Amino acid sequence: MLSRRTFLTGAAAAASTFVIPRAAEAAWQLPELYRAQIVPVRSNFGLRPGEIHIVQSDFFLYYILPGDRAVRYGIAVGEDGRQFRGSAYVGRKVEWPSWTPTANMIAREPEKYAQFAAGMPGGPANPLGARALYLYRNGRDTLYRIHGTPEPWSIGHAVSSGCIRMVNSHAADLYKRAPIGTRVFTSRS
Repeated sequence: MLSRRTFLTGAAAAASTFVIPRAAEAAWQLPELYRAQIVPVRSNFGLRPGEIHIVQSDFFLYYILPGDRAVRYGIAVGEDGRQFRGSAYVGRKVEWPSWTPTANMIAREPEKYAQFAAGMPGGPANPLGARALYLYRNGRDTLYRIHGTPEPWSIGHAVSSGCIRMVNSHAADLYKRAPIGTRVFTSRS
């Protein structure tokens, strides 16, 4: 018979994992193109190991590795994310972050977002997904994020809301690889 402690320990472990609900998983598969994979990169572009490079127009994020290689992840780019240009650094990282919609999101779709005006706790349905990397410039939060998503089918697309979205397992992998201070660069192409 399960004790309360065993049950709670198991429940906590289950809650800390990130999975697509079975019904959604059966109906959806991440296209091969957007699955995380090691790819060669050209060293003459000045790419340094430990940096993140985002190519918004191609829907890819690259975490640069030694030896002219990178982990390439498929991403979705939200309207807010399309405004992000130049460089920043990872100033904060959060597992299962809470989320509050912007005033513009609430005004655009009040029936969807007004109920979360005071915020939404972290969890599998939260729009920031399993992990979030908060991007900073000059010691200040830019309000741009690289984060997981409960809508993995959005990967490879421009979407209406959000910053840089990743499949939750990819966001968790990047979260482990990229320490606070990691430099982030973005380009349209």
